[in-house]
Amino acid sequence: MARNILNQKFKSPYNTAPFSKIKDTHFMPAFKAAIASAKMEIDDIVDNTEPPTFQNTIEALEFSGEQLDRISSLFFNLNSAETNDNIQKIAQKVSPLLAEFSNDITLNEALFKRIKAVYDSKSDLNLNTEQQTLLDKKYKSFARNGANLPEDKKSKLREIDKKLSQLKLKFGENVLAETNNFEMHLTHDDEVSGLPEGAKEAAKQLAESKHKDGWLFTLHYPSYIPFVTYADNRQLRKELTLAAGSKGFHGNAHDNQQILLGIAKLRHERAALLGYETHAHFVLEERMAESPEKVSSFINDLLLKAKPAAEREFKNLENFAKQLDGIDRLEKWDGAYYSEKLKQKLFSIDDEQLKPYFKLENVIDGAFAIANKLFDLEFERIDNIDTYHEDVLTYRVSNSKGDFISILYADFFPRPGKRNGAWMTSYKPQYIKNGENSRPHISIVCNFTKPTRTKPSLLTFNEVTTLFHEFGHALHGMLANTTYPSLSGTSVYWDFVELPSQIMENWCYEKEALELFAKHYETQENIPMDLVDKIKESATFHQGMQTLRQLRFGLLDMSWHAKDPSQINNVKAHEDMVFSATDLYPTTESTCMSTSFSHIFQGGYSSGYYSYKWAEVLDADAFEYFKEKGIFNPIVATKFKDYILSKGGTEKPMLLYKRFRGQEPKPDALLRRAGLIEK
Repeated sequence: MARNILNQKFKSPYNTAPFSKIKDTHFMPAFKAAIASAKMEIDDIVDNTEPPTFQNTIEALEFSGEQLDRISSLFFNLNSAETNDNIQKIAQKVSPLLAEFSNDITLNEALFKRIKAVYDSKSDLNLNTEQQTLLDKKYKSFARNGANLPEDKKSKLREIDKKLSQLKLKFGENVLAETNNFEMHLTHDDEVSGLPEGAKEAAKQLAESKHKDGWLFTLHYPSYIPFVTYADNRQLRKELTLAAGSKGFHGNAHDNQQILLGIAKLRHERAALLGYETHAHFVLEERMAESPEKVSSFINDLLLKAKPAAEREFKNLENFAKQLDGIDRLEKWDGAYYSEKLKQKLFSIDDEQLKPYFKLENVIDGAFAIANKLFDLEFERIDNIDTYHEDVLTYRVSNSKGDFISILYADFFPRPGKRNGAWMTSYKPQYIKNGENSRPHISIVCNFTKPTRTKPSLLTFNEVTTLFHEFGHALHGMLANTTYPSLSGTSVYWDFVELPSQIMENWCYEKEALELFAKHYETQENIPMDLVDKIKESATFHQGMQTLRQLRFGLLDMSWHAKDPSQINNVKAHEDMVFSATDLYPTTESTCMSTSFSHIFQGGYSSGYYSYKWAEVLDADAFEYFKEKGIFNPIVATKFKDYILSKGGTEKPMLLYKRFRGQEPKPDALLRRAGLIEK
């Protein structure tokens, strides 16, 4: 019988994944074989008769299960970017197996005994900084996940982790199903009045692909966002907004209410079992913020500055809508529409005016050019690498000396098997083993409007900043230069991981950077400087409302995770109570955000949603440093590369940040940038 391709060394360029040769049926047997192999590696560490050392215990554990990690990254990335019923069924079966295997390691008494022996003698070991960090991280990962528990509580922990792994997957599957199941089919011209030609053309092509007349709109962002922003028909905006806001809240087979209550309660139970007050206390012990109290203080301090500004902005928007169209009460489905109209009035600028200057290919080239100027990176499009979908582009990344740095995958367009949103991920981490620096395979995934018959993919300005954001994460992954994979690239404290991504967005507002790529797709003319000035002027537009929105999501996250959720039985009532302090728009009975809040119930942001704002403080402060010295200043860029991007999680983030900046970050730079305090 032929060996499973996933359990072999890949014979492909740069050791990349041979996607076209991998079948869905390969995954389950591959996982089982890789788990068995990883268990044998653990047994070898435990059965070693030599006294425990850093090398034979900590390093051996760090490099164990390499094949299992590789298969997992391939599988779960496909489950996000190119899933199907088979993959989802396999995910439901394999997730408990992986949770069980993880518990087998962290609850292995003999293994923990060896780790503890090394940890207890660390002052005598003469370890370098990265080795010390790895030792601390390994010890804590065991102690924080039940290694010190008695046997009965270890069994309980296993049971909880198994249930959690399944519930989180089910939550995500339901959100995807609800997104895919909704269609708004329109057949009359007046129903698409106000919409840009590009949005109408994309909707018409989608309708044709399903053998329908007229236009088809969905809850995928490239379809949803233009409709709620530009469609004149208020009733249809309402229909789409309510559909988007009620995903997982229909009391049907895809309802997420009981699932999220189960997740929140199991997380709390798990934390209590491990001796923590709440799930948030458990999570934040390993974050820059350190505690729920500090997070609450951080959110509330920003709320004090943002809420008055948000209320002023909302009042102005209400008055504007009333004057323009006699709207007596501004609703959620009016926000984007009237905000866009007010922005056009105040700044004579709108996305349709800007989009011709942001052809996707040009924006990609612009991101690459900026990375070249800052970090000496060169990107070569190559086609000898296998991909999981024909839309995926591949690049070989090197430096000016020709050294191989990374492989970069880029996947930009929506499709039914792909979840909404944008993210960066890794198919293979960077690490140094046996003297060889094994380079990473990084991917960025977005959902931008596809080219139509008459137009290339033209991005809104918000999509431009999204691409730069994910590219910033990619740089963090690509420029990694550490010994150990678990400390490499984006393997950093969660409230530090958004610094490299968010700082890259700043270049989108700078004339020097825009001149590199913002060219009209038909005439090739550079973006006019008056438009650049308007982009900068409009950057603070409705920043109070935007800040309030992010803070309320952070409050919702903490409400689920920083308190005992066992008394919460009504998801909607709980959410309404939390949101009441930050509500601007009237509450809608049929919508509920929690039921599709994938960041916290499926992704890794539980007790961590505040980190977007936390990282904004860092990125605003860091970019002020660039502005002081010049946005392409080689000295500042090299410091950012050497102290932030290449170091991964080898040291505490604040130490790395202070080494780069020379001081701790202050929130004033963010508040100035947002126009919430005087410059």
